[in-house]
Amino acid sequence: MNAPFLEKTARPAGGALAGKRVALGVTGSIAAYKACEIVRLFVKAGAEVSVVMTESAQKFVTPLTFRTLSRRSVAVGMFDDPATWVPGHVSLAQWCDVLAIAPCTANAMAKVAHGIADDILSSIALACRKPIVIAPAMNEGMLDSPATRANIDTLRSRGVLVMDCGEGPLACGTDGRGRMPEPSAVVAAVAEALGS
Repeated sequence: MNAPFLEKTARPAGGALAGKRVALGVTGSIAAYKACEIVRLFVKAGAEVSVVMTESAQKFVTPLTFRTLSRRSVAVGMFDDPATWVPGHVSLAQWCDVLAIAPCTANAMAKVAHGIADDILSSIALACRKPIVIAPAMNEGMLDSPATRANIDTLRSRGVLVMDCGEGPLACGTDGRGRMPEPSAVVAAVAEALGS
């Protein structure tokens, strides 16, 4: 992994999030394609965005896509060779002003809620002392399971902003709750978490 926190990128002047540093976690959901629009909106608002992808997320969207949209390196592996002596998960947790995970699968949410740090994204989440915003995306049955409800309650009790899911057609072929919030809503929630 290159050191995205050391790269300088041109940012548009102004914008609600101008000068803010956003670490955007992308997990393995069909909604991962919407994260491309989230990156575009962050950049348009003047933020610097470093994308962190789980292995599963790379089955839906490539790191190259996010590297092109953000104009920054994409963190994909725990054991990638860092460009500096600082481990990537620690440096990104320190670099960012906010960590957003969108889409966030039930699996990724459970890891964050229980402090499991077995990949780059969950390790960043565990090390992060900045605001965290989670935009869930999953099947309605998964969303309504007692385990997921308990994880959401746990995260919210710790101050994590867990967004409510949208309702409509789901990838599994049913209609219901579980859709990831729209990209503009995710960006607005991040701005709210930052007090912007």
